[in-house]
Order: sequence, then C-alpha cells, then structure tokens
Amino acid sequence: MSTTAPDVPSAPPEEGEGELKRVLGPKLLLLFIVGDVLGAGIYAVTGEMAGMVGGILWLPFLLAFAVATMTAFSYLELVTHYPQAAGAALYTHKAFGIHFVTFLVAFAVVCSGITSASTSANVLAQNFFGGLEVNGWMGEASPGAVMGVALGFMVLLALINLRGVGESIKFNVVLTLVEMTALCIVIGVGFFAMAQGGSDLSQIFVFQDNNDKGLFLAVTAATSIAFFAMVGFEDSVNMVEETKDPVRIFPRTMLTGLGIAVLFYMLVAISAVAVLSPTELATIGEAEGEALLEVVKQGSPGFPVDRIFPFLAVFAVANTALINMLMASRLVYGMAKQNVLPRPLGKVLRVRRTPWVAIIFTTVLALFLIWYVTSDPESNIVTNLSSTTALLLLCVFTVVNVACIVLRRRRGADPESGSYSKRAFNSPTVLPYLAGLFSLFLAGPWVERDPIVYQIAGGLMVLGIVLWVLTYFLNRASNRKRGAPVGDVLIGRDEDLPPRPPGR
Repeated sequence: MSTTAPDVPSAPPEEGEGELKRVLGPKLLLLFIVGDVLGAGIYAVTGEMAGMVGGILWLPFLLAFAVATMTAFSYLELVTHYPQAAGAALYTHKAFGIHFVTFLVAFAVVCSGITSASTSANVLAQNFFGGLEVNGWMGEASPGAVMGVALGFMVLLALINLRGVGESIKFNVVLTLVEMTALCIVIGVGFFAMAQGGSDLSQIFVFQDNNDKGLFLAVTAATSIAFFAMVGFEDSVNMVEETKDPVRIFPRTMLTGLGIAVLFYMLVAISAVAVLSPTELATIGEAEGEALLEVVKQGSPGFPVDRIFPFLAVFAVANTALINMLMASRLVYGMAKQNVLPRPLGKVLRVRRTPWVAIIFTTVLALFLIWYVTSDPESNIVTNLSSTTALLLLCVFTVVNVACIVLRRRRGADPESGSYSKRAFNSPTVLPYLAGLFSLFLAGPWVERDPIVYQIAGGLMVLGIVLWVLTYFLNRASNRKRGAPVGDVLIGRDEDLPPRPPGR
C-alpha cells in the first residue's frame, strides 16, 4: 500500500480516446449546480428549523450558506489544480495517500447518498398524501401508509436503477425548472400575503426558543440541519472532465449557483413566516416535510396552486432520491471493482449492464433505515435522516478542507506539483482553515442531535469498515491460492480511485 500520493500530470490531458466529451458550458453547468442544490432539502427541513428558531428561520439558511461557500472555495481550488473526476475521495488520496482514509471518505459519501435518498422518500410520501388530501381524494394518511409509500418508492427506484437510467443534461434542466417553479409558488404566495397587508413582517426578526436552548445553541442546531439543504454543490466537481475550460468557468459558476440557491431559500423562509406565525410553523414542523405545503395552502385561498404544488414537490424530490441512489450504487460498484469492497458487489447484469448487486445492497440499506427510524413513534423521521446526511457530509467537508491545506503547502514546496495551469483558482489563504473549523464545529457532539443520528451514521460506517476488513482477508486468501505474496494485498490502487458518480 502506497503511503504517498501518486504523481499528478503537469499538463492537461489531450482530447482523444477514453476522454469524456466536454459539453458543459457556463449556462448548463449553472443549471446543473442549482438543480443539484435545490432539491429535497428545503422541503424536508423548513418546518423543523422553524420549530427551533421561530421567525428568524432565514438566519440558519444564511449561516449554512456561509459555511458551504467557504468549503466551496476549497473545492474550487482543488478541482482546478486537480481536474479529475472522483471529488472528495480523489483530494483525500492525493493529500494523505492512505487507502483506508480514502475508503472512509468514499464510503461516507455513499452513506450520505443513501440517507439523503431515504429522507427524500419520506418527504415524497408526505407531499403525495398531502396532495391527495388537498384535492379531497382522501383523508389524513396513517404513519403506516406513509412508511409504505416511502418503502415502495425506494423499491421503484431500484427497479429504475436496474433497468438503467440514461442521464442527460437536458433532462436535468427540465427537472431544475420544475424545482424552481415549485419554490417560486411558495415565494409568490408569501409576497401575495404581504401585499394583502395581513402579514406582520416584524416576525422575521423574532427568535422563539421552543426548546429552551438559548439563541446560540438553537441557531447552531438549526444551521446544522439547514446544511442538508445547501449540499449538492460538491457533486459538480465530478463533472470537471465534461466541462469546457473548467479553470475559467468553475469558480464563477459554482459561486453563482450557491448564491441563487441561498436567495431562493431566504425568500422561501421569509414567505413562510409572512403566511404563518412562528408558533404555527413550530406546530407544523412536527408534521415532517409538510411545512411548505401548509404555507401554500394557507396563503392562496381561492387559487388552485395548492392543488398543484404537492405534486411538483413530489417530482422534484423524486429526482433528488433517484440521483442519490444512482451515485451510491455506482460508488459501491466502483469500490468493489478496486477490491476495497467484496467483489460480488461489482457484479453487472449481462444485458442491461447495470450493477445489480450494488443496487440491491444500497436499496436494502435505505429500506432498513426508513423502517428503523419509523419504528420509533417518537422519532422525527425526516429530521433524523437529513441530520445524518448533514453529519456525514460535514465530516467529509472537514477532511476536504484539511486536504486543501495539505496540498497547498505541498505545492508551495514544489510549485510544479499538482497544478496543470497557472490560471488555477486559489482560495483566500484563511478560508480553508475557517471552513474546516466551522464544518468540524457543526459536526461535533456539542450540536444537539437525536442519539439515533449518531447510531445511524456510526452503524453505516462500522458496516463499511467490516466489509473493508472482510475484503482484506478475502484478498489475502486469494493471493495465497494464486501463489502471490501473501502480504501483497490489493486494497485500492493509486491509479484506480473511486469512479465519477452522477451528481446529487
């Protein structure tokens, strides 16, 4: 096992056989990033956050945006100095050269995709039944029915995934427009309520301490949850090999995409408080994922938008879940092909050429998570699953920021290492340090989370480590059988880093 990162080409690869086609210009990349960030997050966490901080619902979104943007600067420095797909795992490997650490980061990304998809499945079920109720087609759904739809949706995703999904940028553009349309409806309803004079805008500055935590702890906890709504930008680095002139395009486009996303979130937060009081929002927060549906329902009397909105939300959330499960199954498949997970997880259907064992593995994990969290009647399903996603990604972001610092120092000692272009982006000196500290702070145990969040995150990572150890001994046995040196156990290779996953 190598203890140093592999050499990096000092010049960009030439176009040719085996290279991905560079089709993304600034407009398509912007839509990809905006569509990646705008997804299930805003639907999942708005109500719960309002229950924590009341009318200053916009503040945690703003703080989460600040931390995400600082981390985005680190990603931009890394992606322009090391313009290869694989994202966080690639940067970790180049910085530390330790395969096990690279594996932990890659598996944490896999688990974040599974928990995010499980969150999306529950939000989809809530909005689906909410749409049926608003249109008078049925009454309030039971928790069992909601869980049944969420589980059934995950199985449907597995079937779609098994059949094979040809992703295209044009399809992503359509879905992004649907997501933006749904949020524009919420914003429009809020501004309509303001225009009618029935809103007390002073409420957006009112902190309501519903859990007796105090302002600092309540905002910190809400910010850690809001982070779930801001993630997705990091997946765009996996498109670097398909982007035209990424050194020039990526920095401006990623930061613009994050700015558009936080603008939507701030306006949605203000609109929610304009329609419903902090007390009402806190009560609705217990309904898990239905806060925006209630805002549209209460704020648009006489208009049919409340009948359409839930199904637009279902469409947007379904896309988020599908992309997450695609990413998770492909990363598991890639790690199996590299001998860092058991080889059977890399099996592919003969006709469809889809990684069927990896798809089944990730789907079973998602189904178990939905059942496990739902089995506790006192548990807030959506909040706990979204908090688990945020916790895993905050840990990944902490590592990425440290990797940025390590690689920057290495380039300082050897200016020719790592950068194929003198135009590569460099983050302001202090930002990776601040981003790493803030990410670590928001991931720490001092941020009050339900214990089940740590159980889920820890359990998933322990499962990954068990599989890694199992693979190690299987590889030793295979080497012994083939007469190869027993100590020469292949657990990931420098040239075979995790493959490019589809964006979240």
